[in-house]
Amino acid sequence: MSNRLELQEITRTFHDGGNERTILDRLNLEVDEGEFVAVMGPSGSGKSTFLSIAGALLEPTSGRVLLDGASIIGKEKQELSELRLRKIGFIFQSANLIPYLKVEEQLMLVAKLAGMEKAKAGKRAKELLDKMELAHRRTAYPDTLSGGERQRVAIARAFMNDPAVLFADEPTASLDAARGLDVVQMIRKQVREQRKSAVMVTHDDRVLSLCDRVLWLENGKLVER
Repeated sequence: MSNRLELQEITRTFHDGGNERTILDRLNLEVDEGEFVAVMGPSGSGKSTFLSIAGALLEPTSGRVLLDGASIIGKEKQELSELRLRKIGFIFQSANLIPYLKVEEQLMLVAKLAGMEKAKAGKRAKELLDKMELAHRRTAYPDTLSGGERQRVAIARAFMNDPAVLFADEPTASLDAARGLDVVQMIRKQVREQRKSAVMVTHDDRVLSLCDRVLWLENGKLVER
């Protein structure tokens, strides 16, 4: 097994008035391929900052982030944008689907942005929608889907460009218990089958049994209880 995601000695500080505040303090994390890790912590513990740095949306004050063994620190904006498109998949609390695009078109758009050949993209979209049990909803618009279906479309879209790492930010927050478990089971299945690394920030302890590890963000560091 190899680590698809590594955070090495990540520190992030902010200036709050005249004071310097440390949000992350020499935080370390390694996630193997095929591994699904949950991160928990109270509001204000730094989970959003952690996810933003790991997902190449925010630079740390110090430390390194590696995707598939290559550092993403110090890259230009355009390079980071390309990296997020090709190497990272995001799933959020809300599915954030484009209202005027059908289910299959949601996936084809991200493939087009990444420059994927159309025939290859069509085949990939079909495979993912089959795996997500959404083949029958291929031509449906988002407003006709259930909450669980919308999140499953978001999972398929996140996997469309074959990313190395998947980040899920409270993916069950707007779902009931049954649909939440269904969505997280889908994420776990895809991560294991496709040998991705995945990190899910959550407050939902109902889904923790589906994760390989559960870490807590405390005092700027990730700890296992």
